[in-house]
Amino acid sequence: MTRTLTILGLESSCDDTSAAILRQKGDAPAEILSNVVYGQSDLHAAFGGVVPEIAARAHAEKLDICVEDALMAANVSLDSIDAVAVTAGPGLIGGVLSGVMCAKGLAAGLNIPLIGVNHLAGHALTPRLTDQVAYPYLMLLVSGGHCQFLIARGPEDFSRIGGTIDDAPGEAFDKTARLLGLPQPGGPSVQSAALDGDPKRFALPRPLLDRPGCDMSFSGLKTALLRARDAIIAEKGGLTEQDRADLCASFQAAVVDVVGKKTARAIMQYLRETPDTPLLAVAGGVAANTAIRAELESVCQTHGTQFTAPPLKLCTDNAAMIAYAGLERFKAGKQDDMHLTARPRWPLDTRAPALLGSGKKGAKA
Repeated sequence: MTRTLTILGLESSCDDTSAAILRQKGDAPAEILSNVVYGQSDLHAAFGGVVPEIAARAHAEKLDICVEDALMAANVSLDSIDAVAVTAGPGLIGGVLSGVMCAKGLAAGLNIPLIGVNHLAGHALTPRLTDQVAYPYLMLLVSGGHCQFLIARGPEDFSRIGGTIDDAPGEAFDKTARLLGLPQPGGPSVQSAALDGDPKRFALPRPLLDRPGCDMSFSGLKTALLRARDAIIAEKGGLTEQDRADLCASFQAAVVDVVGKKTARAIMQYLRETPDTPLLAVAGGVAANTAIRAELESVCQTHGTQFTAPPLKLCTDNAAMIAYAGLERFKAGKQDDMHLTARPRWPLDTRAPALLGSGKKGAKA
């Protein structure tokens, strides 16, 4: 008899509260029955970034409503749920804790399995949900808080071969937008302004391209942009719209250059595993940047590697990816109990040295 599994997923690691219902019949592709996301942009707009305390309170207020809406949109009842999958880290601890406690209550009340999911695994496994890609594949996770090259060999088997040693690209885009007086989120604002700019006007650096390996750095690029901005202000007394456009275009061109060249190196390392069908997948909010995506597609074509990117709504934080990662864990016989803890830090590859250092709570990434 073919078993049907219905998973409720919960995501609350940053500033998006999400609940989703995922269903898989036997070995058929999993189907997203609903994927409800409540954003918090309006709550944080005045602060120029996400305020953890505000985010945590909003998650606590919205999670139960989000679950109800997801069930209604999927036209299923709680009695139909076979397991609850929840982001247990990494992320802003208040938000992660809100999700974990909600999931524990549902699992206990319904007497169904509880599955803790690494948020990064949710992103990294999304190509299997959307395109059923085969292991091993190369994953570029590029978002506001993370940037890593991962070779995915299984639902809990990832090897990190590179990543950012400081600011993630999305964070650099947000900071650039703030420096130039552009609205948040910074990625779309910078990309829009760059369309009218001259990418060659400012000779911004391409950090770490002179070093081997796949690690990246964007903090120095942001500092160079700040100095270029200040030089213009000192000379003219302010920035014109063209100045902003040129700064954005030059900044974006530098990011594209770094990501493209580091991706080429990552592909060469990945190809040593001789995959039957070489494939690079990209996920995370920065994957929506058209210039970056075009560069990645070009690099893949040069190296005989397929390219795929999930739909934008599944690139950014959402519960469907958490439900799917939970489904893969559940099918592998893995689940958690009421001792599941919320973790602010949780690297996917625990064998690799920490990119961003360690503390009492463990490696950051």
